[in-house]
Order: sequence, then structure tokens, then C-alpha cells
Amino acid sequence: MIRWRKGRVERVRREWPGSVELEVAVDGEPGRDGEIVRALAYPALVGRPEPGDAVLLNTTALALGLGTGGYAMVVAVPDRLPPDPSGPGHLVKARYTPLQATVLGADEQDSPHHELLRDADSLDGMPVIVADLHSALPPILAGLLAARPGTRVVYVMPDGGALPAWFSMAIGQLKAAGALAAAVTVGQAFGGDLEAVTVHTGLLAARLVLDAEVVVLAQGPGNLGTGTRWGFSGVSAGEAVNAAAVLSGRPVASLRVSEGDKRERHVGVSHHSLTAYGRVALARAQVVVPDLPGEFGERVARQAGTLADRHELVRVPVDGLADELRTAERDWGVRLSTMGRRLDEDLAYFLAAAAAGRHTASLL
Repeated sequence: MIRWRKGRVERVRREWPGSVELEVAVDGEPGRDGEIVRALAYPALVGRPEPGDAVLLNTTALALGLGTGGYAMVVAVPDRLPPDPSGPGHLVKARYTPLQATVLGADEQDSPHHELLRDADSLDGMPVIVADLHSALPPILAGLLAARPGTRVVYVMPDGGALPAWFSMAIGQLKAAGALAAAVTVGQAFGGDLEAVTVHTGLLAARLVLDAEVVVLAQGPGNLGTGTRWGFSGVSAGEAVNAAAVLSGRPVASLRVSEGDKRERHVGVSHHSLTAYGRVALARAQVVVPDLPGEFGERVARQAGTLADRHELVRVPVDGLADELRTAERDWGVRLSTMGRRLDEDLAYFLAAAAAGRHTASLL
């Protein structure tokens, strides 16, 4: 189930908020002793590895050839353990795994925000943009902020993909660029500016503690799919619509659209969106349908039309959004990519997400 290897740190390649990328020489594997692999460490969990340190690695993702998570993960620096944490917090995340971590939840009794959140029950009409993939976050922000600069946006990250928010390069880059105010990690996910037990308290914390005007809610990097109707982590998008609605928010559904995916089930409007919004979401949302040109645009509109009985479909023009996306990529230093495809390799995907941001700006 888990592939364990020992290794030694050769050098530190680069750092992001909460994570360090390393080059590690692996030992103990017949025929591959001394091979250099990319490894990722989360200093808050294992301490900060330095060149020369012996490290214990989990190489499962490397063995599986995962595109999103293709790193060896540093499990421990055995000869130099980090100090024990101090301070309040009793929310245990990644529970009952070898790397379970205790964090301070915004909603727990020791939190300074507990009184504010204890009886909180409303988002007061705040828009909540829901998307399937983590890669939708930058284009949604690009469309929103181009139409309404200065909007205070908070990202809420559930646990359908990566658990540590530190795995996302985009979150740190977007915050540094001023495009994103903060991140809240909920469920088993951790590492955000605030922690919360559920999507519901995460949304309330974003609104009431972090003063969000808009929330973007999408799973972290590394979504899971099995090619079956129900076996994909993106069903959480439908559950997020329900959570936003029950808290008196305004759910805005961003469609997962692709013209570049080789898998038929994801061409046009992905079956992930059609299932999550068409079957899982019981509350009404505004579903943003991008006005894409040609036969492909007609296909997207036709597929989205199957959601009309349950949701309000909103057609949104995409003129000028391609330029806004290129500007955002340049100015924010964020690499626009989804499932290994760059902006010009699957422009429709990014336009659909940006259209959801553009529409949400009109609600404020």
C-alpha cells in the first residue's frame, strides 16, 4: 500500500509558503540506489530538511506516476525532529494517520472566534463560486477581479484533493499578488489561514472572520476520479452548493468545460459537473454557461441545458477574457494549467471558469 524509502537530501530546489522542494538521493532500492528524486517536505509537520539530512520518504505517488502529486513525500527527518508544538488547538486533521496534526479551529472553544461563530447561521447573501478542480481558482479570480478590482475573495478548500493547502503553489502566489485575501481549510484539509471542522463553518469563518465579499470553493490539487458515474471527488461541488444555500449564500456554479481533454466524458461539459450539479446539488444555484463560439459552444449550451430544471442558467459572454487570463498569468506569476494542459491548449476550460468570476462581479 505504501512504498517507503530512505534517502539523503542533496539540495533545496525551491520554497513556497508551507513547503520545501528538495532533491533527494534514494537508497535501499535494488538497481536504483542513489537515484535523485524530487521530494516535498512540509516544515510544519516534519521540520525543515537541510542538505545532508537523512530522510524517510513515502514514494507511492512516484511509483504510480501521478501527474499532480508526482513527488516523494518527506515523512520524517529522523536525526533532527521538530520541536513539539505549543499553544491552543485540539482539531486533529489527517486523523489516525501517521502524520495526524493538531490545529486550532476557528470554530473550536479555544478560538478567539468561537463566540462569533457559535450561533452564526447566515452568509447574508454572499456569493459562493463553486468549482470542481483546483485549477479553476486562478481563472475565476481573473474574471472576477477584471470586472470588479479590489474584491476581497477568500478560498475555502475542502478535503477532496490534497489535504495540506501547502501543496498548492497557486494559493501562495495569488495571496502574494493580492488577488486572494486568505484561505480556509475544512474537513480533513489543513494549512489554511484559518481551519474549520466543516464546509459550513469554513464558509461562515470566511464571511464573518475574514470579511470575504466572495468565496471560491473548490477542492485542492489532485482530484480523484475512477471513470464511473459517482466515483469522483468532485461530487463535493454539489454538496458545496447545498451548504452555501442552507447558509443563505448565493451559490454560483462554475462548469468544468473542456475542448482539449481526450476523454469523451469530459469533452464539452464534464460529466463531473452534470452529476454534481444535476444530481447532488439539491439547492438552486446560478449555473454560468459561457458563450463560446461555434459548434463547440452550441454543444456546451446544449449539455448545460439539462440542468435548467434544477438551476438558473446564466449565459455570460467571454469576449476579452482570454486577454484578462494572459494578463493575470503574467502579473500574478501563476501558471494556468489544468490536467497538464496550458491556457492555449484548453482555452475553453479557463474561459468557463473566468465567466463564472465575471458573472459574480455583477452580483456585488
